[in-house]
Amino acid sequence: MGIGSFIKKQFIDVIQWNETSDGVLAWRFPMQDQEIQNGGVLIVRESQMAVFVNEGQIADVFGPGTHKLSTQTLPLLTNLMNWDKLFESPFKSDVYFFSTRVQTARKWGTPQPITIRDKDFDMVRVRAFGMYSYRVTDPRLFFKEISGTRELYTRDEVEEQLRGILMASMAGSLGSSQVPFLDMAANQTLMAQQIKGDLGTAFGRYGIGLDEFNVASVSLPEELQSALDERISAGMKGGLSADKMTGYTRYQTANAIPLAAQNEGGVAGLGIGLGAGVSLGQVMGQALGGAIAPAVAPAAAPAPAEDSIEARLEKLKGLLDKGLISAADYDSSKAELLKKLIG
Repeated sequence: MGIGSFIKKQFIDVIQWNETSDGVLAWRFPMQDQEIQNGGVLIVRESQMAVFVNEGQIADVFGPGTHKLSTQTLPLLTNLMNWDKLFESPFKSDVYFFSTRVQTARKWGTPQPITIRDKDFDMVRVRAFGMYSYRVTDPRLFFKEISGTRELYTRDEVEEQLRGILMASMAGSLGSSQVPFLDMAANQTLMAQQIKGDLGTAFGRYGIGLDEFNVASVSLPEELQSALDERISAGMKGGLSADKMTGYTRYQTANAIPLAAQNEGGVAGLGIGLGAGVSLGQVMGQALGGAIAPAVAPAAAPAPAEDSIEARLEKLKGLLDKGLISAADYDSSKAELLKKLIG
């Protein structure tokens, strides 16, 4: 190399990143044909970390501060470059900066219902929505597993991957929690806590720390909500007992009798269909559990229960219709009452 070329060659004295746009998580310092001067300065600001990479291999990592570059401050790079006795100057190395600021108010949701096992309903398909926040905690892992050697890596790109991790972790957490869906729906903080632990572990494998996680709403698909409403209606009309399905059986039988009366054979046909040799009276007595007995033997009518769960549900709906409470308050209170009703 001639002296003219040497003089024209540019050397880097200061390496730093002035973050000019929001949402950038990783940025490669533009080296081009430039080389780093021996004794050059690396400036890493608060909420940043810097990584030296030699031919794709991670070397030294720097936290916030001003660092003078030498064999003492670049021990791993010195080893990779075989600088046994003398620090070669100038030298080349890729330098990547990482933003460690907390990325707040990031929205998440289930584009498709998640199917989970449930103690009360066997299988439930759940939709949920909420917010979370995160930050880069380990630039080595983040570089190795996600960002790689790209010149720029943004928040939107990493969140494409985080959504898949979030859905898989949520399904696993809820499926193994053994907490009934009604309990979690009534207490969304409980659901968030259940998911956050497993999700934090999953994020950590990629050098990302989960800062906050909350569940804003939980819902069932329409057909499943209709089935739940029917079960609730059965409990209200048929009464509850030690066996939770007794009320449902009574309700279904009570609905079947007027339909059978419209068909050929009438109610008698219903008795025949239920089994030859069994009288209609026995069938109705067993199915209804003696529910018609009070009509045969007159007795003093019991005083209506004050503030029953059904009455409280109706009052709650009235408050919502009048705009006296929010939809969130209505959903939370409704779930609590349903939990008490179903047991």
